[in-house]
Amino acid sequence: MFLTQDNKIKWKLLGRSGLVCLGLVLLGIVWFDKPVFLFLRNFDCGLWQLFNVLFDAKNWLLVSAITILLFYLKKIMKSKPVYKNKSDKFSLYVFCKDLFYKIHNSYAFYVFCSVLAASLVGKILKILIGRARPIFYEALDMTGFFPFSTDWAFNSMPSGHTFASFAGLVMIGLLAPKIKWFTWSLAIVIGLSRVCFGAHWPTDVILGAFIGMVAADLVKAALKYKTSDNSK
Repeated sequence: MFLTQDNKIKWKLLGRSGLVCLGLVLLGIVWFDKPVFLFLRNFDCGLWQLFNVLFDAKNWLLVSAITILLFYLKKIMKSKPVYKNKSDKFSLYVFCKDLFYKIHNSYAFYVFCSVLAASLVGKILKILIGRARPIFYEALDMTGFFPFSTDWAFNSMPSGHTFASFAGLVMIGLLAPKIKWFTWSLAIVIGLSRVCFGAHWPTDVILGAFIGMVAADLVKAALKYKTSDNSK
């Protein structure tokens, strides 16, 4: 969304989109969060429970890390790992450089980096914002913000499942454009499911989706630049 065909960031578009996202979040907090939440809660079903388990950020990182490991093992069967420097001693730098060289073409590596970047930003924002989850609204008619809270109950914004899924699925769509329609649609459904499931407010999902999309674009641009720079 924010990338050109030669993997450069459209900074002006990114900035304008960020302002739009911020405006929607503020508007939602003061106006449409509650009615949209109550409407979407009517569509809760067992499938969203499955999504809750499958598309957690930890699962995204675990699955992509395992896939990277399998990809690396396949690579070292053809080309032995390099881990010694010119002095014939073990060098962590040499090992990491060789590791990156062997796995940098793996889709799983791109997905892992994208989800990790989104998760780091998202987790920090969750604590800084400290928004109460909708469960308090449904049970006690209570809403509010409790900044710097590490309690799950007050870490509603942004949605973790949403930023992780958008980071992973948007990245897959960027790497495999032919299935982009499916991966991006699935990301939207996952985001909506978080509201239907009662775990998040609509604006939690909006902010999470934006973080995930930006993370995917920035990571792809950075990794493509890194690999092209190494090839020179």
